[in-house]
Amino acid sequence: MIRVMIVDDQEVVREGLRAILGTVPGIEVVGVAGNGAEAVERVATLQPEVVLMDLNMPIMNGVEATRALRAAHPEVKVLVLTTYDAEEWVLDAVRAGASGYLLKDAPRERLIDAIKGTAEGRSHVDPAVAGDLLARVAVSAAAEPSTVAASLSDRELDVLRLLGNGMSNAGIAEQLFLSEGTVRNYVSSILTKLQVDDRTQAAVLAVRHGLA
Repeated sequence: MIRVMIVDDQEVVREGLRAILGTVPGIEVVGVAGNGAEAVERVATLQPEVVLMDLNMPIMNGVEATRALRAAHPEVKVLVLTTYDAEEWVLDAVRAGASGYLLKDAPRERLIDAIKGTAEGRSHVDPAVAGDLLARVAVSAAAEPSTVAASLSDRELDVLRLLGNGMSNAGIAEQLFLSEGTVRNYVSSILTKLQVDDRTQAAVLAVRHGLA
């Protein structure tokens, strides 16, 4: 059962999402919050696996809340669910530690797939904003030489490429004929060597440097 918390300042959105997800086998909505500060406060009690996070909220916005939540509870994954498709919002959310970015007008099935994928460790970026995100990281790549390949072993590069393509640890293990435990060790080593906090940031680096 995937434990989900919904964070949005609009009650109609919170209750609408609760109603939608309440009918999905394997997903349980454990609670809601009306702003980022309330979300950070309630995570320890509710213990969600995935937080659906809006961005534009009072008191503490979704980017700030994601950063604070990930720092205090790195095991909790954040899936941004918002109306904002501006590239700066996308980049700021990813830099803050969000595992994925989905627009509120996404179909129901895409939302459910994104929640399940996020819980499994995959990264999900809405197709409507993926192009802008990749364009931004491509521009950054043109301005800086790649040191990623030089810092990783050949096997770590293999893992990073698949991670950059959004694959879970289980998928990477199957692709490379490794155990999931071995893949977890490789991912941990990659995060340390690249000096990033989570697999989403590592995936962005992989795309930026043309490895995925």
